[in-house]
Amino acid sequence: MEKEKFTEEKILHAKPGMAMLFLGILMCLLSVPIIVIGAIGFDEATGRGGLLLAISIILGVLLILAGVLVMCGLRIIHPNEALVLTLFGNYYGTLYQAGFYWVNPFCTAINPTAGIKEAKEEGSGKELSINVNVNGSSASKKVSLKTMTLDNKKQKVNDELGNPIEIGTIVIWKVRNATKAVLNVENFKEFLSIQCDAITRNAARNYPYDANDGSDEKTLRGSSQEIADIMQEELQKKVLEAGIEIIDVRITHLAYAPEIASAMLQRQQATAIIDARQKIVEGAVSMVEMALQQLSENQIVELDEERKAAMVSNLLVVLCGNKDAQPIVNSGSIY
Repeated sequence: MEKEKFTEEKILHAKPGMAMLFLGILMCLLSVPIIVIGAIGFDEATGRGGLLLAISIILGVLLILAGVLVMCGLRIIHPNEALVLTLFGNYYGTLYQAGFYWVNPFCTAINPTAGIKEAKEEGSGKELSINVNVNGSSASKKVSLKTMTLDNKKQKVNDELGNPIEIGTIVIWKVRNATKAVLNVENFKEFLSIQCDAITRNAARNYPYDANDGSDEKTLRGSSQEIADIMQEELQKKVLEAGIEIIDVRITHLAYAPEIASAMLQRQQATAIIDARQKIVEGAVSMVEMALQQLSENQIVELDEERKAAMVSNLLVVLCGNKDAQPIVNSGSIY
Protein backbone atom coordinates (compact mmCIF):
# COMPACT_ATOMS: atom_id res chain seq x y z
CA MET A 1 0.00 0.00 0.00
CA GLU A 2 1.38 3.40 -0.98
CA LYS A 3 2.24 5.62 1.92
CA GLU A 4 0.14 8.78 2.05
CA LYS A 5 1.91 12.12 1.71
CA PHE A 6 2.13 14.47 4.66
CA THR A 7 -0.42 17.27 4.39
CA GLU A 8 -1.38 18.30 7.94
CA GLU A 9 0.43 21.38 9.16
CA LYS A 10 1.13 22.39 12.76
CA ILE A 11 1.67 26.10 13.42
CA LEU A 12 4.16 26.62 16.25
CA HIS A 13 3.64 29.27 18.90
CA ALA A 14 7.20 29.46 20.21
CA LYS A 15 8.43 31.16 23.36
CA PRO A 16 9.95 34.66 23.18
CA GLY A 17 13.61 34.40 22.34
CA MET A 18 14.84 37.39 24.34
CA ALA A 19 13.84 35.93 27.70
CA MET A 20 15.51 32.59 26.88
CA LEU A 21 18.62 34.42 25.69
CA PHE A 22 18.91 36.19 29.08
CA LEU A 23 18.34 32.86 30.82
CA GLY A 24 21.15 31.20 28.88
CA ILE A 25 23.54 34.06 29.58
CA LEU A 26 22.58 34.02 33.26
CA MET A 27 23.32 30.28 33.49
CA CYS A 28 26.76 30.78 31.99
CA LEU A 29 27.50 33.68 34.34
CA LEU A 30 26.31 31.80 37.45
CA SER A 31 28.72 28.96 36.73
CA VAL A 32 31.71 31.21 37.47
CA PRO A 33 30.90 32.12 41.12
CA ILE A 34 29.88 28.52 41.88
CA ILE A 35 33.25 27.24 40.75
CA VAL A 36 35.03 30.07 42.63
CA ILE A 37 33.16 29.26 45.87
CA GLY A 38 34.26 25.63 45.63
CA ALA A 39 37.85 26.67 44.99
CA ILE A 40 37.86 29.05 47.99
CA GLY A 41 36.54 26.38 50.32
CA PHE A 42 39.24 23.89 49.27
CA ASP A 43 42.31 23.64 51.56
CA GLU A 44 45.28 22.12 49.76
CA ALA A 45 47.21 21.46 52.99
CA THR A 46 44.55 19.45 54.74
CA GLY A 47 42.54 18.34 51.69
CA ARG A 48 39.34 19.63 53.24
CA GLY A 49 36.60 20.88 50.92
CA GLY A 50 37.56 18.50 48.11
CA LEU A 51 34.00 17.21 47.83
CA LEU A 52 32.69 20.80 47.71
CA LEU A 53 35.16 21.68 44.96
CA ALA A 54 34.17 18.66 42.89
CA ILE A 55 30.47 19.42 43.29
CA SER A 56 30.98 23.09 42.42
CA ILE A 57 32.97 22.22 39.29
CA ILE A 58 30.34 19.73 38.16
CA LEU A 59 27.54 22.24 38.77
CA GLY A 60 29.46 24.99 36.98
CA VAL A 61 30.09 22.82 33.92
CA LEU A 62 26.46 21.69 33.86
CA LEU A 63 25.28 25.31 34.05
CA ILE A 64 27.55 26.28 31.15
CA LEU A 65 26.31 23.35 29.06
CA ALA A 66 22.70 24.15 29.94
CA GLY A 67 23.18 27.81 29.04
CA VAL A 68 24.75 26.94 25.69
CA LEU A 69 22.01 24.39 25.02
CA VAL A 70 19.32 26.97 25.77
CA MET A 71 20.90 29.48 23.37
CA CYS A 72 21.05 26.82 20.64
CA GLY A 73 17.25 26.91 20.52
CA LEU A 74 17.09 30.56 19.49
CA ARG A 75 15.59 31.23 16.04
CA ILE A 76 15.14 34.46 14.06
CA ILE A 77 12.33 34.58 11.51
CA HIS A 78 12.32 37.44 9.00
CA PRO A 79 9.17 38.71 7.26
CA ASN A 80 7.91 36.41 4.48
CA GLU A 81 9.91 33.46 5.76
CA ALA A 82 8.98 30.16 7.35
CA LEU A 83 10.94 27.53 9.29
CA VAL A 84 9.93 23.87 9.16
CA LEU A 85 11.23 21.91 12.16
CA THR A 86 11.61 18.21 12.88
CA LEU A 87 12.44 16.51 16.17
CA PHE A 88 14.36 13.22 15.95
CA GLY A 89 13.02 12.58 12.46
CA ASN A 90 9.38 13.49 13.22
CA TYR A 91 7.63 16.62 12.09
CA TYR A 92 7.59 19.11 14.97
CA GLY A 93 5.94 22.25 13.59
CA THR A 94 6.32 25.32 11.38
CA LEU A 95 7.15 28.88 12.36
CA TYR A 96 5.56 31.57 10.19
CA GLN A 97 5.37 34.75 12.25
CA ALA A 98 8.38 37.04 12.04
CA GLY A 99 10.30 37.59 15.27
CA PHE A 100 12.88 36.23 17.72
CA TYR A 101 11.84 32.86 19.20
CA TRP A 102 13.05 29.92 21.20
CA VAL A 103 12.21 26.35 20.30
CA ASN A 104 13.39 22.95 21.43
CA PRO A 105 17.17 23.04 20.83
CA PHE A 106 17.09 19.46 19.56
CA CYS A 107 14.81 20.49 16.68
CA THR A 108 16.32 20.55 13.20
CA ALA A 109 15.28 22.92 10.43
CA ILE A 110 14.85 21.26 7.04
CA ASN A 111 14.79 22.70 3.54
CA PRO A 112 15.98 20.38 0.74
CA THR A 113 16.45 23.27 -1.69
CA ALA A 114 19.11 24.88 0.51
CA GLY A 115 21.63 22.08 0.06
CA ILE A 116 21.01 21.84 -3.68
CA LYS A 117 21.46 25.56 -4.05
CA GLU A 118 24.78 25.34 -2.29
CA ALA A 119 25.98 22.50 -4.50
CA LYS A 120 25.09 24.44 -7.63
CA GLU A 121 26.72 27.63 -6.48
CA GLU A 122 29.93 25.94 -5.39
CA GLY A 123 30.95 25.60 -9.03
CA SER A 124 30.59 29.33 -9.71
CA GLY A 125 34.15 30.14 -8.60
CA LYS A 126 34.09 33.77 -7.45
CA GLU A 127 31.13 33.47 -5.06
CA LEU A 128 32.28 30.21 -3.53
CA SER A 129 33.23 31.46 -0.08
CA ILE A 130 30.26 33.82 0.25
CA ASN A 131 27.71 31.19 -0.71
CA VAL A 132 29.22 28.54 1.55
CA ASN A 133 29.10 30.87 4.55
CA VAL A 134 25.49 31.81 3.91
CA ASN A 135 24.30 28.30 3.19
CA GLY A 136 26.11 26.90 6.17
CA SER A 137 24.08 29.02 8.57
CA SER A 138 20.59 28.32 9.85
CA ALA A 139 19.27 31.04 7.53
CA SER A 140 19.67 28.72 4.57
CA LYS A 141 17.09 26.36 6.07
CA LYS A 142 14.32 28.94 5.96
CA VAL A 143 11.67 28.70 3.28
CA SER A 144 11.03 31.97 1.46
CA LEU A 145 7.37 33.00 1.18
CA LYS A 146 8.12 35.90 -1.16
CA THR A 147 6.67 36.15 -4.65
CA MET A 148 9.17 34.71 -7.11
CA THR A 149 9.53 34.35 -10.87
CA LEU A 150 10.34 31.18 -12.78
CA ASP A 151 11.75 31.95 -16.23
CA ASN A 152 11.03 28.86 -18.28
CA LYS A 153 13.42 29.29 -21.19
CA LYS A 154 12.21 28.78 -24.74
CA GLN A 155 11.90 25.18 -25.87
CA LYS A 156 11.20 23.58 -29.21
CA VAL A 157 7.93 21.65 -29.51
CA ASN A 158 5.42 20.72 -32.21
CA ASP A 159 2.05 22.42 -32.36
CA GLU A 160 -1.25 20.70 -33.11
CA LEU A 161 -0.49 20.70 -36.84
CA GLY A 162 2.98 19.23 -36.34
CA ASN A 163 4.86 22.46 -37.08
CA PRO A 164 8.01 22.91 -34.95
CA ILE A 165 7.77 26.07 -32.87
CA GLU A 166 9.69 27.75 -30.06
CA ILE A 167 7.77 28.75 -26.95
CA GLY A 168 8.85 30.24 -23.64
CA THR A 169 6.88 31.13 -20.50
CA ILE A 170 7.32 32.82 -17.14
CA VAL A 171 5.53 31.81 -13.96
CA ILE A 172 4.86 34.14 -11.01
CA TRP A 173 4.56 31.96 -7.91
CA LYS A 174 4.99 31.80 -4.14
CA VAL A 175 5.05 29.18 -1.42
CA ARG A 176 1.70 29.16 0.35
CA ASN A 177 2.25 26.11 2.60
CA ALA A 178 5.87 25.69 3.66
CA THR A 179 5.23 22.33 5.31
CA LYS A 180 3.92 20.76 2.10
CA ALA A 181 6.70 22.35 0.06
CA VAL A 182 9.38 20.79 2.26
CA LEU A 183 7.86 17.44 3.22
CA ASN A 184 5.74 16.44 0.22
CA VAL A 185 8.31 16.85 -2.56
CA GLU A 186 12.07 16.45 -2.76
CA ASN A 187 12.79 19.88 -4.22
CA PHE A 188 9.79 22.16 -4.71
CA LYS A 189 11.65 24.55 -7.06
CA GLU A 190 12.74 21.75 -9.38
CA PHE A 191 9.29 20.19 -9.08
CA LEU A 192 7.68 23.45 -10.22
CA SER A 193 10.12 23.81 -13.13
CA ILE A 194 9.45 20.29 -14.42
CA GLN A 195 5.69 20.70 -14.14
CA CYS A 196 5.91 24.01 -15.99
CA ASP A 197 7.82 22.32 -18.83
CA ALA A 198 5.18 19.61 -19.06
CA ILE A 199 2.28 22.08 -19.07
CA THR A 200 3.97 24.24 -21.72
CA ARG A 201 4.60 21.30 -24.03
CA ASN A 202 1.06 20.02 -23.54
CA ALA A 203 -0.45 23.42 -24.37
CA ALA A 204 1.68 23.73 -27.51
CA ARG A 205 0.62 20.29 -28.72
CA ASN A 206 -3.09 20.99 -28.16
CA TYR A 207 -3.29 24.22 -30.19
CA PRO A 208 -2.03 25.32 -33.61
CA TYR A 209 0.38 28.21 -33.95
CA ASP A 210 -1.98 30.12 -36.21
CA ALA A 211 -5.44 29.57 -37.68
CA ASN A 212 -5.99 28.57 -41.29
CA ASP A 213 -8.73 29.84 -43.63
CA GLY A 214 -10.08 32.33 -41.09
CA SER A 215 -11.04 29.71 -38.53
CA ASP A 216 -12.25 30.82 -35.09
CA GLU A 217 -10.41 28.09 -33.17
CA LYS A 218 -8.00 29.02 -30.40
CA THR A 219 -4.40 29.49 -31.50
CA LEU A 220 -1.14 30.09 -29.69
CA ARG A 221 -0.64 33.41 -31.45
CA GLY A 222 -4.18 34.73 -31.48
CA SER A 223 -5.41 33.43 -28.11
CA SER A 224 -2.24 33.64 -26.03
CA GLN A 225 -4.02 35.16 -23.02
CA GLU A 226 -6.72 32.49 -22.93
CA ILE A 227 -4.17 29.69 -23.35
CA ALA A 228 -1.99 31.22 -20.62
CA ASP A 229 -4.99 31.21 -18.26
CA ILE A 230 -5.61 27.53 -19.08
CA MET A 231 -1.94 26.78 -18.42
CA GLN A 232 -2.16 28.57 -15.06
CA GLU A 233 -5.17 26.52 -14.01
CA GLU A 234 -3.54 23.22 -15.02
CA LEU A 235 -0.22 24.12 -13.40
CA GLN A 236 -1.97 25.07 -10.14
CA LYS A 237 -3.54 21.61 -9.98
CA LYS A 238 -0.15 19.96 -10.53
CA VAL A 239 1.71 21.89 -7.80
CA LEU A 240 -1.08 21.96 -5.22
CA GLU A 241 0.47 19.06 -3.32
CA ALA A 242 3.72 21.04 -3.03
CA GLY A 243 2.00 23.96 -1.27
CA ILE A 244 2.73 26.36 -4.15
CA GLU A 245 0.37 29.07 -5.38
CA ILE A 246 0.55 30.08 -9.05
CA ILE A 247 -0.15 33.79 -9.32
CA ASP A 248 0.27 34.26 -13.05
CA VAL A 249 1.51 32.52 -16.21
CA ARG A 250 2.54 34.40 -19.35
CA ILE A 251 3.86 33.34 -22.75
CA THR A 252 6.98 35.44 -23.35
CA HIS A 253 8.33 33.90 -26.54
CA LEU A 254 6.47 32.36 -29.48
CA ALA A 255 7.91 31.79 -32.94
CA TYR A 256 8.32 29.20 -35.61
CA ALA A 257 11.48 27.11 -35.41
CA PRO A 258 14.35 28.48 -37.55
CA GLU A 259 14.20 25.59 -40.04
CA ILE A 260 10.65 26.50 -41.17
CA ALA A 261 10.54 30.18 -40.26
CA SER A 262 11.33 31.40 -43.80
CA ALA A 263 8.74 29.11 -45.39
CA MET A 264 6.07 30.18 -42.91
CA LEU A 265 6.96 33.82 -43.54
CA GLN A 266 6.39 33.35 -47.27
CA ARG A 267 3.11 31.66 -46.49
CA GLN A 268 1.99 34.56 -44.30
CA GLN A 269 3.06 37.06 -46.98
CA ALA A 270 1.12 35.15 -49.65
CA THR A 271 -1.96 35.08 -47.43
CA ALA A 272 -1.64 38.82 -46.79
CA ILE A 273 -1.28 39.54 -50.52
CA ILE A 274 -4.36 37.44 -51.36
CA ASP A 275 -6.41 39.19 -48.68
CA ALA A 276 -5.27 42.60 -49.92
CA ARG A 277 -6.04 41.73 -53.54
CA GLN A 278 -9.47 40.53 -52.55
CA LYS A 279 -10.22 43.84 -50.86
CA ILE A 280 -8.91 45.76 -53.87
CA VAL A 281 -11.08 43.79 -56.31
CA GLU A 282 -14.17 44.21 -54.13
CA GLY A 283 -13.58 47.95 -53.97
CA ALA A 284 -12.89 48.22 -57.72
CA VAL A 285 -16.07 46.37 -58.64
CA SER A 286 -18.17 48.64 -56.41
CA MET A 287 -16.53 51.73 -57.91
CA VAL A 288 -17.14 50.53 -61.49
CA GLU A 289 -20.77 49.77 -60.64
CA MET A 290 -21.18 53.20 -59.09
CA ALA A 291 -19.59 54.90 -62.14
CA LEU A 292 -21.86 53.12 -64.62
CA GLN A 293 -24.92 53.86 -62.50
CA GLN A 294 -24.15 57.57 -62.23
CA LEU A 295 -23.38 57.88 -65.95
CA SER A 296 -26.73 56.27 -66.75
CA GLU A 297 -28.74 58.25 -64.19
CA ASN A 298 -27.25 61.63 -65.19
CA GLN A 299 -27.52 60.76 -68.92
CA ILE A 300 -23.98 61.96 -69.49
CA VAL A 301 -23.26 59.43 -72.23
CA GLU A 302 -25.06 56.49 -73.75
CA LEU A 303 -22.96 53.32 -73.83
CA ASP A 304 -23.82 50.07 -75.50
CA GLU A 305 -22.90 46.72 -73.99
CA GLU A 306 -19.61 46.51 -75.88
CA ARG A 307 -18.51 49.96 -74.72
CA LYS A 308 -19.61 49.21 -71.16
CA ALA A 309 -17.48 46.06 -71.23
CA ALA A 310 -14.48 48.03 -72.51
CA MET A 311 -15.00 50.70 -69.85
CA VAL A 312 -15.30 48.11 -67.10
CA SER A 313 -12.11 46.44 -68.32
CA ASN A 314 -10.21 49.71 -68.38
CA LEU A 315 -11.42 50.76 -64.93
CA LEU A 316 -10.54 47.41 -63.39
CA VAL A 317 -7.06 47.57 -64.91
CA VAL A 318 -6.55 51.06 -63.53
CA LEU A 319 -7.95 50.31 -60.05
CA CYS A 320 -6.37 46.85 -59.59
CA GLY A 321 -3.00 47.49 -61.22
CA ASN A 322 0.23 47.68 -59.20
CA LYS A 323 1.54 50.63 -61.25
CA ASP A 324 0.03 53.95 -62.17
CA ALA A 325 -1.91 53.83 -65.44
CA GLN A 326 -0.72 55.89 -68.43
CA PRO A 327 -3.72 57.84 -69.80
CA ILE A 328 -4.32 58.03 -73.54
CA VAL A 329 -6.37 60.99 -74.80
CA ASN A 330 -8.71 60.12 -77.66
CA SER A 331 -9.65 63.30 -79.56
CA GLY A 332 -11.86 61.46 -82.05
CA SER A 333 -15.15 59.72 -81.72
CA ILE A 334 -15.43 56.82 -79.32
CA TYR A 335 -17.19 54.98 -82.10
